[in-house]
Amino acid sequence: MISKKLGFLMAKIHKDILKLLSEKPMSLVEIAETLEVKEKKTYNALKKLFSDGKIDCNPKARTYSVAKKET
Repeated sequence: MISKKLGFLMAKIHKDILKLLSEKPMSLVEIAETLEVKEKKTYNALKKLFSDGKIDCNPKARTYSVAKKET
């Protein structure tokens, strides 16, 4: 039961992050503050989205953005 609830919460965070990043690139802190989620949880969500190829990271600017789809 707990893992099902956790999965739902993570899916919501992923969806919320993708929605935010579709508007503009943002840093980890900006995302966490906007969503009112702890930075560690936000970081873990970003790590998963990045590994799934859904977001990109700009290491110089320390920002994340929605991954550009290749045509």
